Amino acid sequence: MTFTIGFVPGVTLTKWSRLWEERRPDAPLGFAPTTEQTQSAVLLDGSAQVGFVRLPVDAAHAGELSVIRLYSEVVVAVLNEDSPLADQDSVVLADLEGLELHDKQGDLRAAVELVAAGVGALVVPHALARQYSRKGVVSRDVVDAEETWIGVAWLAEQETADIEEFVGIVRGRSANSSRGGSMERKEKIDPDLQIAKEREPRKKPEKPRGKYVHRSTARPQGKRRRQGR
Repeated sequence: MTFTIGFVPGVTLTKWSRLWEERRPDAPLGFAPTTEQTQSAVLLDGSAQVGFVRLPVDAAHAGELSVIRLYSEVVVAVLNEDSPLADQDSVVLADLEGLELHDKQGDLRAAVELVAAGVGALVVPHALARQYSRKGVVSRDVVDAEETWIGVAWLAEQETADIEEFVGIVRGRSANSSRGGSMERKEKIDPDLQIAKEREPRKKPEKPRGKYVHRSTARPQGKRRRQGR
């Protein structure tokens, strides 16, 4: 049976899909591209077993989903390359006042085309700006914008061993501990840290301390003279 993953634009699945294919060649992967508006729907209707979502999820369905935060995203402003703001390393939201801000929930490709034509700006996560980048626009960090988050979600009432294993892969669980809900969870060890520990010199065990007896370290300088001589 195919194990299907939903994902919003800006999420790269290569690492996790490769690990899944290595561990579970018996369960081929399927993929269901979504938008932020449909990211919950594909889980609720069974089109996908898990989904990479941009938080927050739709409040109307939040109680039906189990969600784990994975990582935050840098927010950027997509600007026309001739904009005075393009000369700055970063911007603040106040710098964008007076510009038409395109709807980030709409057609992003069309929005970027408008920016390239000199119409307004677009504020989106950096991953989306990179995905829809084109000649004539630049991206600058918006330092005071609220960060966005990517999470992994699934239908709480239909948690299966496959879902548990995939979520374990995403969270970095090792192959030996990823199968089975009752198996002991093993802490993931950084290989470089493990090598460093192995190279550390081992301390010699201390010898047990007994009663202290003073002994002179001076060597005798010959036979003692007999008294009276």
